[in-house]
Amino acid sequence: MKLVAIGRLKAGPERELFERYAGRIRPALTVTELAPSKGSVQEQKRQDAAALLGACPDNALIVALDEGGKTPDSLRLAEMLSRWQESGRPIHFLIGGAEGLDSSVIQRADSVISLGKLTWPHMLVRVLIAEQVFRAQAINTGHPYHRESRPD
Repeated sequence: MKLVAIGRLKAGPERELFERYAGRIRPALTVTELAPSKGSVQEQKRQDAAALLGACPDNALIVALDEGGKTPDSLRLAEMLSRWQESGRPIHFLIGGAEGLDSSVIQRADSVISLGKLTWPHMLVRVLIAEQVFRAQAINTGHPYHRESRPD
């Protein structure tokens, strides 16, 4: 699995948290970081789209992170991840730049998901995706990391 993102994650707590969760995922969740583009909003989105899609093989199963996507809960995401893995295609999670994703990325994506209605810094989105993929794998393997209910 690969996470392809616009921007670099600098040393610090966000990187440490990302590495903590990414290191638990099997197969490993690797990262490709792409330089942010410059120009008008539309030009940035177009250039970012070309870079993001260019970092994915033709047969990639693309999961775009976009505010307009589906908002699965953790159990549903676990089901989705299982289905994606069963496809045998390499899974690529795409995170756009500050201006969001171009429509060409959304159209190419096999799935579009959102982390909810809140706006998250792009660097934290990486951490959230790594944690949720780890959680999904824990759910799918019966690992006790995920708890479905809260104690009273």
